[in-house]
Amino acid sequence: MTTAELLARMLADAGVRRVFGIPSGPVLPLIEALRKSPVEFVLTASETSAGFMAATVGQLTGIPGVCASTLGPGATNLATGVGAAWLDRAPLIAITCNVATPWLRRRVQMRIDHDALFAPISKASYSLRAKDAGAALAKALTLACAEPPGPVHLDLPEDVAQAEAAAGSSKPKKSPPYAAASAPSLLASILERARRPLVVTGLSFCRAREPRALLGFIERQKIPFISTLHAKGFLPESHPLWAGVLGRARRSDVQALVRRADLIVAVGFDPIEINYEEWAERIPLLHLSTETAETSPSLSFALNAAGDLDGMIAALGEIPATPNDWSAEELKKHRDELERKLRPGGGFAAHHVIDALRKKLPADGILAYDVGAHTHQIATQWRTDAPKTCLATNGWSSMGYGMPAAYAAKLVHSERVVVGVIGDGCFQMTAGELALARRLGLRVPIVVLNDGWLGLMKIKQEKRGYGLSGVELGAPVDSPPHYFGVPCRPARNESEFAAALEWALALDGPSVVEAFIDVAPYSETVFD
Repeated sequence: MTTAELLARMLADAGVRRVFGIPSGPVLPLIEALRKSPVEFVLTASETSAGFMAATVGQLTGIPGVCASTLGPGATNLATGVGAAWLDRAPLIAITCNVATPWLRRRVQMRIDHDALFAPISKASYSLRAKDAGAALAKALTLACAEPPGPVHLDLPEDVAQAEAAAGSSKPKKSPPYAAASAPSLLASILERARRPLVVTGLSFCRAREPRALLGFIERQKIPFISTLHAKGFLPESHPLWAGVLGRARRSDVQALVRRADLIVAVGFDPIEINYEEWAERIPLLHLSTETAETSPSLSFALNAAGDLDGMIAALGEIPATPNDWSAEELKKHRDELERKLRPGGGFAAHHVIDALRKKLPADGILAYDVGAHTHQIATQWRTDAPKTCLATNGWSSMGYGMPAAYAAKLVHSERVVVGVIGDGCFQMTAGELALARRLGLRVPIVVLNDGWLGLMKIKQEKRGYGLSGVELGAPVDSPPHYFGVPCRPARNESEFAAALEWALALDGPSVVEAFIDVAPYSETVFD
């Protein structure tokens, strides 16, 4: 057995089903080993997309997603996708296939220091050698899943991949147990002093084993709750105590509610999404997560605790009901005004597209979306009661995520409806991945919101009083009949979009729906 074959076998044993990447000479031994194993090598249009797809698989399954590239430019391309796993907390194994061992310290074609490249965006980096490659992969699989999860980089020289594997076997170890949870009596003493407590959930909450257990505490105490972008759906957004999404469209309305709170009960909040200083200054904070939060003079922590998140949620559930000053009428008025302001007047806009999609997608349907002005709109406007059905990048926030994420989600959940929503700028970055969807026959409509602008940057320039520069993509033109053999259909109003969406969902393969929308309504929702 070669080292590459050992790695392929170990990945299969760990539950890995796909490795995403692009071939080159140094990658071929690994691809050949994968061909002989249960693990499929999935050809992407770019290494960046391979990283995004691996990160999405890690988020959805809890099993490390795996991506592979060649050295030098392949590795630098891969790094952008791996960064999503680093800041969005997804387990991932990134394999860079390198020149033969004798050349590793030479200045030769394409070679750079891969360890230095991945050091800032990975939990660890291991240079593989035949004698201990299996042990290194076992360590990497364990570390990638350990709290907080993230990417681990493996550098695989070509001669090591082809060498005979060392005898013996290694298996990933289970992550160490969490620290003890906070005592119910301590939490109760903090809560009973508050008149307007507010629950906020975030990225770490998505890794709770039983997130819905928190709903019992919320309902018993009658406390409103909001979430970050990543935590959408882990508590039901149809609930009458749901009150919005932090830091996204109509943020001023959500922030007005936050300012009325006299205690923030932050459960699984990760400041990687939005710093406490940006929204919770001077409000007492009860921080319960797997990691303590960084402190600053403007923050007031009633408790800053790290440990077993499910144990902390259970401890909250033991607190007797404590009266507060929130009223059902107050919260309903807040929600009604939020819904109205998310849908300003004007022509065919993103909010029309989102409403049409919500009507068509089933409750367990998955929406994957990219970075831009539409990110803010979707985060607040989209409603879901199901976890892991609204996929985006927030900690990393890289354009180009949406289309690869949608396709990765369909590979993981082939039986479910998956739709991708991306801006026209993002589409230009990742249009080549349509060839992947056609080749694999993925039934995923990609909705392109074409407004002719980098809309988010346009709004930011306007807010700062700058002239518009470097943000215009050009006047929209008629859609072609297909991209890379993937059929495309345009929509210029609500009825055309509804018909196009019906058409796309009925197809047996991928599609593109190009929605020509008005950019102006974003100015009333994104930063207000």
